[in-house]
Amino acid sequence: MDVRSGLVVLLCLIGFTCAEPVKFADCGSTSGKVADVDIVPCPTQPCQLHKGQSYSVNVTFSSTVESQKSKAVVHGIVAGIPIPFPIPLEDGCKSGIKCPIHVQQSYHYVNSLPVKTEYPAIKLVVEWELKDDSQKDLFCIRFPVQIVG
Repeated sequence: MDVRSGLVVLLCLIGFTCAEPVKFADCGSTSGKVADVDIVPCPTQPCQLHKGQSYSVNVTFSSTVESQKSKAVVHGIVAGIPIPFPIPLEDGCKSGIKCPIHVQQSYHYVNSLPVKTEYPAIKLVVEWELKDDSQKDLFCIRFPVQIVG
């Protein structure tokens, strides 16, 4: 195989492993602006989350405030009722963000979304917030998911 053929094959493989941006709704990002949301793996939308697996949630955003810290809060919204959804690491400064957070800088927040085996098979909306020092949302996003067996 010549170099050009190898390069084409490599680029195709990279394309298959890249995440497709997830359609999301902004639910009140008062201290920042979301540019992109990826969930890995999530080949279709709404994302099908399999019980017993963990998913990577990646949010690219820019801040409009200075903040020394950040804290993630996640809820599953079922029939309009927010239900706390525990994540392994709430501290945004340990989730890909180098704190302190500065105005007009872009950040790549990365965290894990574990789906416990005891969760029911259901369609719901995930609401993911990252709060600044003043408890305002650096970002607040909502995206639909379906928990499957």
